[in-house]
Formats: sequence, C-alpha cells, structure tokens
Amino acid sequence: MCLRDIDRDELASLLAFFSLCLREVADHESIPGSYWGDCEAGLIGDDVYARADTPLHSLLHESSHAIVMGKHRRAALDKDAGGDFDEENAVCFLQILLADCLGGVGRERMFKDMDAWGYTFRLGAAALWFTQDAEQAALDLQAAGLARCLAGQWVAIVPSIGE
Repeated sequence: MCLRDIDRDELASLLAFFSLCLREVADHESIPGSYWGDCEAGLIGDDVYARADTPLHSLLHESSHAIVMGKHRRAALDKDAGGDFDEENAVCFLQILLADCLGGVGRERMFKDMDAWGYTFRLGAAALWFTQDAEQAALDLQAAGLARCLAGQWVAIVPSIGE
C-alpha cells in the first residue's frame, strides 16, 4: 500500500497531531531526508517527505521514529533517526498502531506490508512479533503516553481524525 492509495488529508491530520508535517514530493523526484533512497520516506526535522509511490509502511515507520524520539532529538533530525534496539521496536509497534488510525489500512495490512518489505523479527513475521514478542515495546509506548491497552487491545493515543 502506497501514499497514493490512502486519504492524504487523513494521514496529514494524524501526523499533525504529533507536530509532523507531510511534505509530498513530485513523482520521479528524489525524496529529501530518505535514509533508504528510492521511494522510501524521508525525515528532516518535523517534516516527513513522501511521493505517491512511497510505501505506507515506510511513511509510518519514519514518522514513528520522529514521534518516539521526541522534540529535542527531532530538531536535529536529518535522514538518520538513529536510536537503539528498544527504540526501533517501539517504532515498529507504533507504526502498526498508527495503521489502525487510517481508514482502509489497519494492522493486518501493515503486517503484510512489513513482511513483504523484509522487516525481520525473531518469530519470523510482524503479526507474530506484535502479538507474542513485543510487550516491552508496548510498555515503552505506554510509558511515553503514546499507547494504551483497552480491553486487551493496544491502541495509539490519538484524537479521532477530524476532531
């Protein structure tokens, strides 16, 4: 699933809640701040760069890096989000939760796209990792005020889009 496949206004509203700005790049132009190059999303400060062909998993992953790192590190952010093992896990967990906030996306689609791209998890699949091996990531996000568990289901702490 790519940026062209979703409601851009809905995504922009979601990112704005975290003080991030979606910056669309014209087709076939290079994406500023992209760590991986090609069509992968880029980060510079509070700006998340993407083209219509940017995979949504990439866009949510890079956005989650900016969200998890907080505003002080974000101010110096240019391409390489850095972070340690625990932060990377929190980022992967948050991108899955954010997928649930977007109409027509959801965590099941994010699991498939993450697996197809080649995210690696000890249990071999994003869904297995999320449900069986990511407790610390969930607790880290909860401690940061970014997620909570409701009736046994982890959710991102965000307003309803359009509020």
